[in-house]
Formats: sequence, structure tokens, C-alpha cells
Amino acid sequence: MKIVLAGAFGNLGAEILKVLCATEHEIVAADLKERPLEGTEGKYTFAPIDATKAESLRGLCEGADVVITTMGLTTASTRFTAYDIDYQGNLNLLNEAKRAGVKNFTYISVISCDKPGAEKVPMLHAKYQFENELKKSGLTYVIHRPTGYFYDIAKVFRPYVEKGEMQLLKNYGDVKANVVDCPEFAVFIVEHMLDENVTYSVGGKETYTYLEMAKMCMDAGGKPCIIKWSPYWMFGILANMPFIKKAGKHDIILFSQWTLSHNLVGDTVIGEHSFKEYINDYFADLRK
Repeated sequence: MKIVLAGAFGNLGAEILKVLCATEHEIVAADLKERPLEGTEGKYTFAPIDATKAESLRGLCEGADVVITTMGLTTASTRFTAYDIDYQGNLNLLNEAKRAGVKNFTYISVISCDKPGAEKVPMLHAKYQFENELKKSGLTYVIHRPTGYFYDIAKVFRPYVEKGEMQLLKNYGDVKANVVDCPEFAVFIVEHMLDENVTYSVGGKETYTYLEMAKMCMDAGGKPCIIKWSPYWMFGILANMPFIKKAGKHDIILFSQWTLSHNLVGDTVIGEHSFKEYINDYFADLRK
């Protein structure tokens, strides 16, 4: 089969690309820029794209059997919004896939993007809007809604661990999530890319509250667990401050507020890797 992977050199995309390159399929890895990935050399064709420009996708999907997209805004941006990438960028790709006669389309969304209130969070709402476009496209689809990834928690919490003081939302310490190991999730995506019209809410085997995660990270870094409790409303005010908006951080802050105040527990549990062991290894350097 010929498989097009869009967003191939982001964190999740790179893990999917490694899995695909271990198969006998013909792989097209599409992204803004290419970067070296051990074990993938010579096993794919790179296609430079800018999904916000539909013309850059022309011909990308010719002869493809499957399109997988991980494209989405994950950092602060002064140029683009989630609607530019998560919605319109993926819609441009979907339209090109339809034009080329692709049969199967896999989209990586996010858990709870369909819940009440999510429409106020651009990084959720844009994904949900694209899900709806995909469902009515006529293509056979698979939608994955992951809870989050091991490295997300580790990366977000690391500055607080280094400082020795963790910040959480007041009254939301018991909110739970079962984040998933990214390489194991990549395997699941490839194994299920030919499933027919399904949505998976995907999480890992261990479920923890954010307070438990905070203590886990502090312990792993050899630091006493000092928690600073921030009021929920503070995130909303912060997100709308002019200097925050100018820096392109508005959507990120609203997304963080949402994730720290809602249970994100996937009912499709995958993987054998332990989040607790991952955290212990990730912060090992701080214990030296």
C-alpha cells in the first residue's frame, strides 16, 4: 500500500513514521521540514508541504491508499491559529485526498473535544470541527482522541520541578488522566489505519490525578512536593492580557486551563509501558 503521513516530523508523527518504515509499504512523509530519524533512512519519500496553502498539497495523495495526519498547532504562534492548522490545514489535506480518490483517512484529534464548553477552547473546537468534516466526507475514517502523552506531562512539569514548586488549579487536584506512551500509540495507529468509521478515545494503562502526577514528578526529581494552587479564573484573565495575545499564547493557556480542570480518561486502554517509570527516568538527571 501507499501511505501518506502528514505532520511526519512532529513528536507523534516521527513515531508513526518509524513504525511505518518497519513495514513494506510505500511511505510519503509530508511536513514543512524534514529532520533525521534513526532507522528511517532511505525508507520513505519526503514531500515538503505547507498545509495552510492548498496548492502545496497538489498531487501529494496521488495513488495513496491511506492518509494519516497528525497536523495541529501545539505551540504558541503569532502567525497561525488552531483554526488555520487543525481545521483548515487538515481540510485542505482532506480535499486533496478526496480529489485523488484515497479510500482511508486517519486523523489524530484530542479527547473531550466534543464536550460542552470545548467550543470556547480553539485548540479543541478546531479539531472537533474537522472531525465533522471528515465524517461527512465519504472517506472511510479513523479518528483517534488521545488523552495526552507521557512526554507532554514531563515537558510541562519540568520547569516547575526544577524550580521546586508545582502549580495546579485550586479545587481540581483530583482531576484524572491516563496519558499514553507516544511510541505505543504510534503502533496502535498503524495497526488500526484500515478500520472503518470508528473513533477511539485512547489512554494508557495507568490513571492518576494531577496532584499524584505532580508528586510523582517532584519525587522523581528529588524535590519536596510544594504545590501552589492557582484559581481557575486566573487562567482566563491571563489568556486575554494584551501581551499574552501578542505573543500568540492565548490558545495555549485556554487549552492548559481545560486539561487541568477536566477528567481525560480514555476508554481504549493501550500499551504496557509505565508512566511512573517513564517519569522516574525522565527526571533522573535532577537527582544527581
